[in-house]
This record gives sequence, structure tokens and C-alpha cells, in this order.
Amino acid sequence: MGKDVIIACDFSSGEKTLEFLDRFKGRKPFVKIGMELYYAEGPSIVEKIKNRGHKIFLDLKLHDIPNTVNKAMSVLSRLDVDMTNLHASGGSQMMKAALEGLTRPDGSRPILIAVTQLTSTDSATLRDELLIETPMAETVKRYAENAKNSGLDGVVCSPLEAEAVHGYCGAKFLTVTPGVRFTDGDIGDQKRVMTPAEAKKAGSDYIVVGRPITAAEDPVAAYERCVKDFVD
Repeated sequence: MGKDVIIACDFSSGEKTLEFLDRFKGRKPFVKIGMELYYAEGPSIVEKIKNRGHKIFLDLKLHDIPNTVNKAMSVLSRLDVDMTNLHASGGSQMMKAALEGLTRPDGSRPILIAVTQLTSTDSATLRDELLIETPMAETVKRYAENAKNSGLDGVVCSPLEAEAVHGYCGAKFLTVTPGVRFTDGDIGDQKRVMTPAEAKKAGSDYIVVGRPITAAEDPVAAYERCVKDFVD
């Protein structure tokens, strides 16, 4: 599976999202549908974007008791998405239950990945607020290993951790990395960041890019810059 740039379409409505995608004439970028858009529009926005020919990463970050996550994933399995996720901090039993629920009767399913630590979380937050004394790198390592041992396909992690994740989980274990910014851009609320070129060098399989593309004066040019730096 080749590298790809996923655009985080964190818009408040389907109308704004489709207007944004209309600008990509002749191109069908991989799209992330997150909580804001999905909660605003529901499953119908998945169908509309899929019918346009886009791959979809449904980013809802499920985190609940195993039975609830199993049933929720069973519902999501009816949607034609290419990738979805949950929080690794829910534990191995939850991740195994999610995988079971997401798998359709014919054995097919979307790619399932687990969030290790959000890229807005830094070491101080991990220690002082979440009361996790284990260093960030070790925490991500354990969460990634738990995800792999639970049968998942990869993790969401900072690009700073992608190389290390591949080192202990293997080259085929996917790393999906938000926290990507251009050198001349604002990092916003992200704390563990890299540029697209740096993420490529670090071994990220997918980069998820939101505001550097969606808030750009020319989103198509910003997307093409990401593709040039990360994929080409």
C-alpha cells in the first residue's frame, strides 16, 4: 500500500465540504470525515463523498466498553469507508471486540487503526493531567504493540513516532500521522509536529493534513505541495 495524503475535512456542514471538494477538479483526494462533520450530517455524508469517488477515513475514535464498541463498529461496517479508528487506551479487549464488529459476514472490512496519543498531548499533559509517568515514546510503543497483538492494521501516532512504531511492529503495520504542518505554517493546537517531507523520511504511511490545506488561500495548491513533498 503506497503513501497518501489524507485531507481532514473538518467542516461544519456537508454543503461546505462538498463545495471544498468541488475545487479539486479531476482529482479525488483521500478524505477524512471527523466528528464535527459526521455529527452534523450523519451517514449520508459518507455516501455522498464516496459516490464522488473519494477514499474515506472515518475518524470517530470510538472508546467505550467492548460490547458497545463491537455493536457500534458493526453499524459502521455497513458504510463504504476505507479506514476507521478507535482509542488504543480502551485496551486489548475493546480493540478485539471492535475488529470483530467491523468484520462483515463475507470477511471484508475497512482498515482499522488505533489512536496511541493525540498529537495535541505533550509529555507534560501525559504526566501532570493523565497521571501517566511512562515517557511518551514508551507509552506509544506499548499502545502500538497492544493494537498489533489485537489484530489491528496500524495506529494513529505523531510522525515523530512513526519510525519507532515500524521498528517494533514491522514495516507493514500502518502509521497514520496527523500533526503535519508546513515550515512556514501555524502549528495551531498541535504539539508534536513534522513537515510532510520530514514525515516521509520518518516512515509515515499516511499523513492527515487539515488546516494547512483547508484554510489555505489555494487549497488545491497546498494539497499538491503536500503530495509533492510526501508522495512523489
